[in-house]
Amino acid sequence: MSDIIDTEERRELPDSMFGLPERREYPMPDAAHVRAAEAYFRYCPENLRPELARNILKFAAEYGVNIKSPTVLSYAQE
Repeated sequence: MSDIIDTEERRELPDSMFGLPERREYPMPDAAHVRAAEAYFRYCPENLRPELARNILKFAAEYGVNIKSPTVLSYAQE
């Protein structure tokens, strides 16, 4: 899969591939998208940040991405 997913590819992703599955936001089908989710974390609504942070770490582990953001790491512990 390329770094950019088009609308059709995004539509075909299962809910489980998203950082916020119930909203189908922050798709993470590969390492590049995990890094993007980390970079765009600050735009996530406050009440959803713990869930997104935990999912970023889950996908990061799966793809071998080192998460460096202290903010993401902090929210993942909530």
